[in-house]
Amino acid sequence: MLLGLYLGRLGLDAAALGLVVGAGLAGLAIGTTFVAFVGDRLGRRNTLLATTVLSGAGLVGLALVEGAVSLAIVAFLGMVNGMGRDRGPAQTLEQSLLADAATHTTRTRAFTRYALVQDLAGAVGALAAALPSGIEAAFGVSALAATRWTLVGAAAVTLAPLPLYLALPADKRHIVTHRWWHVPLSASGKRRVGGLAGLFALDSLGGGFLAGSILTFWFFRRFGLGGDVLGPVFFAARLLNAASYVGAEWLAARIGLVRTMVFTHLPSSVLLCALPFVPWTALAVTLFLIREALVQMDVPTRQSYVVAVTAADERTFALGATGVVRNAGWAFGPPLGGLAMGAFGLGAPLVIGAGLKIVYDLALFASFRHVRAPEEIRSPA
Repeated sequence: MLLGLYLGRLGLDAAALGLVVGAGLAGLAIGTTFVAFVGDRLGRRNTLLATTVLSGAGLVGLALVEGAVSLAIVAFLGMVNGMGRDRGPAQTLEQSLLADAATHTTRTRAFTRYALVQDLAGAVGALAAALPSGIEAAFGVSALAATRWTLVGAAAVTLAPLPLYLALPADKRHIVTHRWWHVPLSASGKRRVGGLAGLFALDSLGGGFLAGSILTFWFFRRFGLGGDVLGPVFFAARLLNAASYVGAEWLAARIGLVRTMVFTHLPSSVLLCALPFVPWTALAVTLFLIREALVQMDVPTRQSYVVAVTAADERTFALGATGVVRNAGWAFGPPLGGLAMGAFGLGAPLVIGAGLKIVYDLALFASFRHVRAPEEIRSPA
């Protein structure tokens, strides 16, 4: 959200916005690809440290440069995440560590708590969008300068996990005899990961049209809402996301992981399709918040499902591969969303993105409803 406001205050148009956001997500995709193939071999702790430092440097870099091309280069190298959620190489490694520590019966709960903590922290971070207004009022600086200082503060927060990563035990590097680009999956793993990756790519392409920075830009241009209003709105959205994870865990235990993913995600996309046609600010915000209460219920269930249907020694690659295609889809989505906004109207990215997500939900249910996690086989829903 802060990125969308920052680019808007710099005077960038929709196409330039999409270019910068897409470049950052492309950097995330490449970083996640690297981690998928060599993260275990280099050591998870060392890789976590390196990617975190690079991400913090990217945010500082954004505050120091201007111009769409320069901003796009910095966003790419710093893996700047315009989605507004943690999606990248560090998350891949964290989830792999988490899956190793969990059992079949505790796995979904562990991923639910992981996502819950992320979104609660993200909710607090969303309030930072109001900081530039406060800095402007208190110190008399311009809104643009205040936003730059807030980006530097975000960089400092990004580096906060470094002591936690340093406290991790030094994991042994995997000794391998094959080349680094070898795909460490069994035949069944390749089929499942390949199918899921293709579907996740479609979902993430739709999500790229709906990046947090684009939604912020839409509210900013459609209703004139600034950070002082959008900060609390996105804070509430994150709280709803976090609360929904508890419901997702409860629902998954009763109807299964795939059904929980589809039956909650599909209605959220239908709500989003209606958003561009709403003429009143209050109703638009209300629909957005209802959508946010549903849309993220597939996050812990999806993460749990990926590691459930792959072997233990395939997890880092499976998480990385599915993460890469999601990042790639997000990278293509914002530039296309910016072009669609310019060509077809302000609400075009919302309708297109929601439509792609609806297709994804239907295809996921058709393809994987019979592929159950181990705990579901023992206790069928």
